[in-house]
Amino acid sequence: MAQGYTVRGAALPSESDRNVAHLGSRVRIDRFDITDRDACRRYLAKAKPDYLFHLAAFASVGKSFSMGEETIRVNTLGSYHLFDALRDKSWLKKLVYVSSSDVYGPVKSKDLPLRPDTPIHPVSPYAQSKAAAELIARAYIARHGLPIVIVRSFNHTGPRQGPDFVIPAFSQKIVAAERSRGKATIKVGNLTARRDLSDVRDIVRGYRLLAERGQVGGLYHLCSGKAHSISRLLNMLLALSDKTINVQQDKSLYRTIDIPVLRGSFDITQQEIGWKPEIGLKTTLADTLNFWRRRAD
Repeated sequence: MAQGYTVRGAALPSESDRNVAHLGSRVRIDRFDITDRDACRRYLAKAKPDYLFHLAAFASVGKSFSMGEETIRVNTLGSYHLFDALRDKSWLKKLVYVSSSDVYGPVKSKDLPLRPDTPIHPVSPYAQSKAAAELIARAYIARHGLPIVIVRSFNHTGPRQGPDFVIPAFSQKIVAAERSRGKATIKVGNLTARRDLSDVRDIVRGYRLLAERGQVGGLYHLCSGKAHSISRLLNMLLALSDKTINVQQDKSLYRTIDIPVLRGSFDITQQEIGWKPEIGLKTTLADTLNFWRRRAD
C-alpha cells in the first residue's frame, strides 16, 4: 500500500524482478508484453486499474539508433495496443502517458527553459517513437474520450536505475575502481552535454499527483529547471569517493547524435497540481552511488 493505493505493475515474462524483490507482497508484478495485443487486452480486463501509469518502453536513447525497429515496435505500437484496449473501459479514471524531453531534440539557448508548447524536433528513434505515441494518445482522447494525461519527463535518476543510464553507469564504474588495487581509470563518453536531472522519487510523486489532479489532455513537464554538464555530475560523484580515479574519454562511447542541452520549466505543473522538485542533486547522487556500493558487496 502507498498513499492508500494498492499497487501492481507489469513486466516482460523474462524480465528480472531484482529491483522490486525488496517490496515483497506490497506490490504485485504481473507478466505480459504490450506488443502482444491480445495479452494486453486480457491483462487490462482482469486488472481493471483505476489509474494506469504507462512507462513500458524501450528506454535507451543510445541503443535506439541500432535498434530502431524494436524501439518503434515497443514504444509506438505497444502504446497503440494499450490505448485501444482501454477505449471503452469506464472504470479507468486516468492514464498517465510518460513521454520524454528527448522529443524536443537540439534546441537553441533562446528557447530555454523548454515549455510544453515549445516545438519538438525528435532526432533519435527513441524520441521519434515517443512523439508518435503522444499523437496516438491525443487521437484517443479526441475520438474516444480516453482520460489521458501526457507528461514529458526530463532526465531523472536514483537508486535502482540500471547501468544503461549515465549516473548509475558512472556509479558502477566508480565502485569497481574503489575495489581495485592500485591506480584506477574509468572510461567515459561525451561529458559536454548538459541535462536537466531530477531524483526519481520526485518524479514518481509527480506521476501520482498527475493521476489525481492532472487535466485530461494536459501536457506537463517533470523536471528540475536546471541544466548540469555531464562532466560536473561525474566530478560530483568522484568527490564522494576516497579513491583517486582517473577519467579517460572514449569516443566509442559517444552517441551517434547527442542533444547538447535540455532544460525545462515546471511552472505549469506546479500551478496546476502543486508539484515541484524537493530532493537535492547531492542527495540523489550520494544515494545512487551508495546503492551500487551495497549491490557490489
